[in-house]
Parts: sequence; C-alpha cells; structure tokens
Amino acid sequence: MSISTVILGESGSGKTASLRNMNPADTLLIQVVKKPLPFRSRGWSYFNVENPTGNIFVSDAWDTIAALMRKTKRKAIVVDDFQYVLANEFMRRSDERGFDKFTEIARHAWELFNTANTLADDVRVYLLSHTQTSEQGDIRIKTIGKLLDEKITPEGLFTIVMRTVVTDKDYFFSTRNNGRDTVKTPIGLFASERIPNDLAAVDALISEYYELLPETQRHPRTP
Repeated sequence: MSISTVILGESGSGKTASLRNMNPADTLLIQVVKKPLPFRSRGWSYFNVENPTGNIFVSDAWDTIAALMRKTKRKAIVVDDFQYVLANEFMRRSDERGFDKFTEIARHAWELFNTANTLADDVRVYLLSHTQTSEQGDIRIKTIGKLLDEKITPEGLFTIVMRTVVTDKDYFFSTRNNGRDTVKTPIGLFASERIPNDLAAVDALISEYYELLPETQRHPRTP
C-alpha cells in the first residue's frame, strides 16, 4: 500500500515550487498541464522519443496517468495540477447533454485515487490540486460537480492532506485542520502547525514515519 498525500492550494501559493529540492532521479513528475518549473530545473527533463529517460510526463488522461504511476520504477510520484484531469475532460465533453459525463468523470477520479493508494509499499504519491470554497467558507479540493464532493469525499480516501499558507515573505504547508478545511496529518508526523513548503523534507519525514526506506536512501531531514 503506497502512501499518498494531497496538497491543496491556490495558484501561485507554492505547490509546484515545493518540488525544488526533490531528487529528480527518484521522482516522476506528471504534469497535467505542461508548464515551466518555477525553479532552476537541473536534472529535470521531459520524456519523449529523443529522451527516453526523462522524468517529466505530460498527460491529462486519467488512464494514462494511472498507467504511468503503475509502470514507473521511481519511488516518488507527483501529479500537478490534479484538478485539470477533471476540468479538461469536462471541457472536452462540454457538448454532451445529461449527467452521465459527470458520473464518468467522477469514476475516473476515483480510479486515479485508488491507483495512487495501491502501489508498492515504498512508493509515495503527491497529488497537487487547487481548492474551492463553499458558501459557508469551507475549503476543500476542487472538483467537477457534486458527485465527488457529496458521495465520495476525495480527502477521506487519504491519510495526509496539507494546504498551502502564504505570508508576506514565506510559503508554508499547513499540517493542522483549522475547522474550515480538510487538512489532516498522522499523529506525530509533523511537529509544527506550519512547515516550509519543501516537498523533499515532507517526503523524508513520511519515509521515516512509515519506515519506508533505509536511512541511507532518505532525503535529508529538516529539523
């Protein structure tokens, strides 16, 4: 059983930038929308015919993404930005009438969630996604339609959910629920309510907490 984490936040709040210290040799980045990385991208390259060893794949097709997650030998998998898997399929099918398309899009998301949670035991999956805010002020993962929100509750399928927090100068991940969001983390995984938005440090703590890798293979731990 792989360990999957959801990281929520608005555009520009530090989700993608959190990859800056990840080890490219051990990480598969699946970009749902192709875009330049917001940091110096040494070691990162796009997979194509001329570059079969690339570690960045671009796809918004749920079944392709699921196949990539199952096939890769890399132990850290990042899907960025997840919500466009749903939004892009919805837009491609916008001429379809009726509610069947919403059911099918929700099923595709459910299939991806299940894939992320059922990989090898030492695999860590990170789903980066935008948020939506209800009329009551509750913040949760952005989806399409009510089926995922009301019938499945996506965050309920994961043990670790964090959300970006931006101050005047710094970018953080929130590790504690504020009563109006879906943030949750295992007891003792994080010592602070806010931690730097460093996915490599998060990955190291998760690897240590769940005893996934030998000490020599883990990323340096942030105090």
